[in-house]
Amino acid sequence: MTATMKQTLTAARASGTSAFIPFVMAGDPDMDISEKIIIALQQAGADILELGVPFSDPAADGVTVQRAAERSLSKGTTLQGVMALVKRLRGKGVTMPICLFSYLNPVYQLGYETFIKQALASGAQGALIVDLPPEEAADYCQAARARNFETVFLCSPTTSAERLKKVDAVSSGFVYYVSREGVTGAQNALPRQLQDKLSGLRSSMTNPIAVGFGISTPDQVRQLDGKADGIVVGSALVKLIEENQNDPVDIIARSVKRLKGS
Repeated sequence: MTATMKQTLTAARASGTSAFIPFVMAGDPDMDISEKIIIALQQAGADILELGVPFSDPAADGVTVQRAAERSLSKGTTLQGVMALVKRLRGKGVTMPICLFSYLNPVYQLGYETFIKQALASGAQGALIVDLPPEEAADYCQAARARNFETVFLCSPTTSAERLKKVDAVSSGFVYYVSREGVTGAQNALPRQLQDKLSGLRSSMTNPIAVGFGISTPDQVRQLDGKADGIVVGSALVKLIEENQNDPVDIIARSVKRLKGS
């Protein structure tokens, strides 16, 4: 049975480690290879999967993830197709929690109730709707709570204490801490004070904390291990897929093992 995201992250905190959360774009470079990549991610030790739903105007993403969305859309990937992928993965033994990473437009067009019902039926545990702010999320959160669908919201270095409370209140899976200002993308060094900031968030919030945006090397993962409940690595893996589109599966698996230090 698949654990919830919150259970997985809470267990990581209790053990003094961090859950490893890879991000990949569904349908990049195509659905068949996506499926193989995700199976390989679990086998390599991923604890939770953040699965991107491609969108035509991904404003929060850097060029690497933008190009992945373009490749996926060019193959005809839709939100419904992503949920069908999740269902196939569950049928093939993928048990790690899956968080759909989407922009609001495709979710809103489908309707919150329908999206949540279909996502749960596919085997997803929850979603991060990156451009849905807490202040406008009441209807979505109500629908999610009614079905125990986990919600994830973002905070950043510039989020006020008052807004942090709002983010914590509307999240039910975890809070995603954006490690720096700006869009997604690999970075050479982690921001100063990041560990102190994570420590403060973990002591003040009721939800587990995952950190992402720019974490890309084994050393960065090692520095943050145990300092956050989850560590998200996205652009570095997406770039490997872009560079090895014909056969990215083995290189992605090796990269995850390196990142985890296993």
